Amino acid sequence: MYVAFNQSPGTVYVKQDQGLLVQNGEYWTGFFPGVTEGTLYRCWIVGQGSEGYKRDPYAKELTYGTFPDYNCIVRDPSQYVWQDADYHPPAFNDLIVYQFHFGVYYAVDAQGNDIRPNRICKVLDVVDRIPYFAALGVNAIMPLPFQECQGENTLGYNGTDYFSLEMDYAVQLPDLPMYVDRVNALRTAKGKASLTAADLTRQEDLFKAFVDLCHLYGVAVIADVVFNHAGGPFDDQCMYFLDRQTVGDNNNSLYFTDQPLAGGLIFAFWKSQVCQLLIDCGKTLLQDFHIDGLRYDQVTVIAQNGGWYFAQNVTSTLRFVKPTAVQIAEYWDNDRWKGIATPPSGMGFDVGYADSLRQSIRSAVSQATGGQFAPVDMDQIHDALYVTYNADRRWGLLQQLENHDVEYVDHDDKQPRIAALSDPSNARSWYARSRSKVATGLLLTAPGIPMIFMGQEFLEDKYWSDWQGRPDLLIYWAGLDGADKNMGDQHQFTTDLMWLRRKQPALRAEGLNVFHVDNQNRVIAFQRWVPDVGRDVVVVACLNETTFYNDGYNLGFPGGGYWYEVFNSDFYDTMPNPNLQGNNGGISVGGPPMDGLPTSAAVTLPANSLIVFARDLGD
Repeated sequence: MYVAFNQSPGTVYVKQDQGLLVQNGEYWTGFFPGVTEGTLYRCWIVGQGSEGYKRDPYAKELTYGTFPDYNCIVRDPSQYVWQDADYHPPAFNDLIVYQFHFGVYYAVDAQGNDIRPNRICKVLDVVDRIPYFAALGVNAIMPLPFQECQGENTLGYNGTDYFSLEMDYAVQLPDLPMYVDRVNALRTAKGKASLTAADLTRQEDLFKAFVDLCHLYGVAVIADVVFNHAGGPFDDQCMYFLDRQTVGDNNNSLYFTDQPLAGGLIFAFWKSQVCQLLIDCGKTLLQDFHIDGLRYDQVTVIAQNGGWYFAQNVTSTLRFVKPTAVQIAEYWDNDRWKGIATPPSGMGFDVGYADSLRQSIRSAVSQATGGQFAPVDMDQIHDALYVTYNADRRWGLLQQLENHDVEYVDHDDKQPRIAALSDPSNARSWYARSRSKVATGLLLTAPGIPMIFMGQEFLEDKYWSDWQGRPDLLIYWAGLDGADKNMGDQHQFTTDLMWLRRKQPALRAEGLNVFHVDNQNRVIAFQRWVPDVGRDVVVVACLNETTFYNDGYNLGFPGGGYWYEVFNSDFYDTMPNPNLQGNNGGISVGGPPMDGLPTSAAVTLPANSLIVFARDLGD
């Protein structure tokens, strides 16, 4: 084995028989004098099948160049000076998550013109959206994977270099000045010192500057990691057949099984060096990049391919490294509770993906499109609201109506975005607008951690693609900027409801009582509260196309007295709605027992609406 360092004036090959590399069990180790920050290197591997260059699987950064002939770069992780010492991520039950894809999300030039159709978006393009995230009310963003993958256009799930960040999302030196100004404007607004272009020449510092700014604006960053498989396709210099054994005998690979997945191969989880590589990747994200949590892709694949104990090891190790970092499992096996159960019966994740609420809300909305007299099953929403993987931890479910898989244009099982589902004939009709508000309203008031997919917050109705060459599928930011008032109204609806969730602790707490289901009138109501504290809220969702006027709908309440109407979705239609129907800011409750509750009141329910009543106006 050789390690080749590219140093001026030429390339130096260091051989193991020169005494600089020593084999210790399964590892080669050594000390190489003269290696410093920025030194370029690759490994020369001589194996049974072939010999040639390989990139270090632990390389922190790769050079720009012609794929796959990249050099690895030695990087000092302490070089970036962080400004987020005072930042503390939200408690897990307080999270509101926003998922997006760096490559197609947002990019404008110095004049504010949309440049996404012309090139892939960069991580520093999204810096412009950080105040947007903070104002919207999300307190955590979850970009799709940003480890190095082949090619510009990728979902991010075919990575081959797990410690190197996606260079296509990086900004090279000639283009940095414009971005430095944008970064510094946000830093200055928070009282932090400015950076220079020299401070952002390393790819990893671009990502660190982004995370740093997110923290300064109160937004956590959750990384999407792919620990079930790698590649798709592999190149000759990546960790595929790192030891250059006979190509074709996949079980000889140091890192992989012979089991294919998504164009790549599943990791060999029974090997300690494989598990250590992935655990070290997670540690690097949490420690070096100050990431606030990990979303683990397809843990089902890990569990079904010998990775059960690896999953337990990675969750326990990373929890020790950073206890405040949330660990979210996309685990779809039959016994989903095992994903977040404590070892040995479970794998030890904090949160598990859930689909019951998504399916039930989508089904009810779809049924409602059948017309005023079509049957709508509200019982399915009742049942989904009670789904939990841990009775003591209702927040342990990640709830979504849309996500990158469900809405991806090239997936065979894709489903319409909520706006399009709500009225397949016209995604901007009153039916589409009002039903979308009910659907998103249920998501943001239900138990669990809610996640919004990019554009859902303002009525985006198109599928999405990871290819910027599909301008017809890019998020329509112009609509939010004034070209489509309906989008602006929906955005304000989502913003106010997110902040209501953050102000009303009951909406993030464990108390739940779904006390009213009326399939005939398409109404469901549930109570949420903080155990041992109270501060109850009552959420009422209505998919009826007719308003119940003049206090015309009787509903149970958990207590008498005055209840504030703290949210009414009808206000946001053609905002401010000149025909607003509601309860004039609150109701006095004192009627007879109803719905298993001690008292009741007659309320006004606007057509296709979500109403929230609360004991107080919130923190």
